[in-house]
Amino acid sequence: MKNRITLCISVLLVLLIAADASAADRSRKKRKKTRTDTVLVIVRDTVHVNDTVFVPYDYMMNTQGEGAGSVSGAGKPVVRPGIEVLERMGFAPLKGKRVGLVTNPSGVDRNLRSTIDILYNADGVELVALFGPEHGVRGNVYAGGKVSDVTDPATGLPVYSLYGATRKPTSEMLEGIDAMVYDIQDVGARSYTFISTLGLVMEACAEAGIEVVVLDRPNPLGGYKVEGCVAEDGLISFVGQYRIPYIYGLTVGELAMLVNEEGLNCGQTGGQEPSHCRLTVIPMEGWSRDMLYADTGLPWLLPSPNIPTAESAVNYSAAGICGELYNFLNIGIGYTLPFGVFGAEWIDAEDLKAELDSYHLPGVEFRTIYYKPFSGSSAGKSVKGVQYFFTDYDAASVTLTQFYVMQAVARLYPDRKPFETASGVGLFDKVCGTSFIRAEFGKRYMVSDIEDYWNKDADAFRALSRRYMLYE
Repeated sequence: MKNRITLCISVLLVLLIAADASAADRSRKKRKKTRTDTVLVIVRDTVHVNDTVFVPYDYMMNTQGEGAGSVSGAGKPVVRPGIEVLERMGFAPLKGKRVGLVTNPSGVDRNLRSTIDILYNADGVELVALFGPEHGVRGNVYAGGKVSDVTDPATGLPVYSLYGATRKPTSEMLEGIDAMVYDIQDVGARSYTFISTLGLVMEACAEAGIEVVVLDRPNPLGGYKVEGCVAEDGLISFVGQYRIPYIYGLTVGELAMLVNEEGLNCGQTGGQEPSHCRLTVIPMEGWSRDMLYADTGLPWLLPSPNIPTAESAVNYSAAGICGELYNFLNIGIGYTLPFGVFGAEWIDAEDLKAELDSYHLPGVEFRTIYYKPFSGSSAGKSVKGVQYFFTDYDAASVTLTQFYVMQAVARLYPDRKPFETASGVGLFDKVCGTSFIRAEFGKRYMVSDIEDYWNKDADAFRALSRRYMLYE
């Protein structure tokens, strides 16, 4: 009992420190290395990494019912996203604060209650503004469409656009905000723009002295898969804003910590001095790194129109890079299988399947498919090709799947080689994070020519990532 009381007192002291970073800085002794203003991460165990303070949330919850680490009736851990953990804590990190919220329809709890509504009705929390990334707060803007500043009809709160003319919050947007909360379902791929929006929010909040609170959610690609070289100088962009692999194997909360502490938040083109914000991460409960989204028991709400299922989130990394080669292949956009197929009017489906089968790719199987897209450049046309399935996800090379398809097409149709057929390659290079892949692959269209380069940074990034992993 005495130890528990002592620990509770310690936790309260840490929270007071987090609420007044300047006072804490004056009271700290000099350290050998101070790289960040990250102040609080709430996890199961008390540990310290550089300037990050980890506090056990078990002692900060004042709720009845299931406690931390509870299991479902099927014997599996109950996975609770960060918003549910925050609610079970009585919203302690946000009490008495004026709060901004970056979210979209994927920001919900297991009962489909929106984070907007949860925070808007939370006692002691004043939600004052909403911020919409690509596709908007309510998800009513299609890919690439302009997101406008509006008023949210359900709450009457102002909604500021972070996609279009303004991607980084302005000082006027942030006026009067004490803490900025981020709650969006990620897909685990560097080119998915929501994590770029998070970085720009962190940068703006650092300049304004505003704390950023990330409510963590599962990585639908799991916590082990790491593929792709890190984005290189000259190709840092909004679709590849950090020097990280294409598949990075971290939750959005873990990624925020890594970006903040490793000095990777250097603006949209990577040319600025590293930005460091005051960061709080509210973790999930019950999630482990071996889980794909289907293992969590959580509902999937599409974070963007072409990611309707958790499976399509995985497929985004397997086909999305190829999809940047316009007028080359249809990858299911405009049909019911976005990122789930590779096809064209001029392809012989049986021949393409036979060629791909001859590669004996680990963990991937192909079937022929014939379909008519209902929108896009192939709308109403007969498209033939292959649908693919990951039969052994751990063994499969997710991102290289699309390059094997491009290899097969180049071999079967020499007059339809990817970079000669496509109408543009600029965005392809940005999404790859390097021009080397296009230049080298385009010589012979053999995956073996790029495989080593594509995966050259994976092991080093895994080692770096370990210090920021919040889950087993």
